[in-house]
Amino acid sequence: MQRMCGAAGAPQDATPEVQDICDEVKPQAEDKAGQKFDDFNAKSFTTQVVAGTNFFIKVHVGGDEHVHLRVYRPLPFENKPLELHSLQTDKAAHEPIGYF
Repeated sequence: MQRMCGAAGAPQDATPEVQDICDEVKPQAEDKAGQKFDDFNAKSFTTQVVAGTNFFIKVHVGGDEHVHLRVYRPLPFENKPLELHSLQTDKAAHEPIGYF
């Protein structure tokens, strides 16, 4: 899939790599949300290529509740960890994931 730098791609089903990203940033997400999540399962995502990659991920957190994550992955040579940039809570399964 080819994308221009700065353009967000089309949403797609979550992959094992995206679930790994969610697992890594779960403690940051719980801190930002001020709550613990029993479930934290990636459902769909889109990416935006910048000086690194922004991942916009829809995550099921239990019941009918979802959160949207914006996670920044630096370029490999930067040797920096993933960063949870922002979090949107109280999202429904039908709400589209996209840039925020």
